[in-house]
Amino acid sequence: MKASELRQKTVQELNKIERDLHKEGFSLQMQKATGQLNKTDQIKKVRKNIARIYTVITEKSKQL
Repeated sequence: MKASELRQKTVQELNKIERDLHKEGFSLQMQKATGQLNKTDQIKKVRKNIARIYTVITEKSKQL
């Protein structure tokens, strides 16, 4: 997910995406713990996407 795509969304949409990513991250952590996760780099990608969303939300709040 690119930051330019995120900047086009509203804060409410970003919050929904962030909640979904947290759920996905939790699911990936559980898969890793049980040995079912093959691509461990997915956890890092989800964390970075969450950080991008937080950055865009902060940018939007400072514009107001």
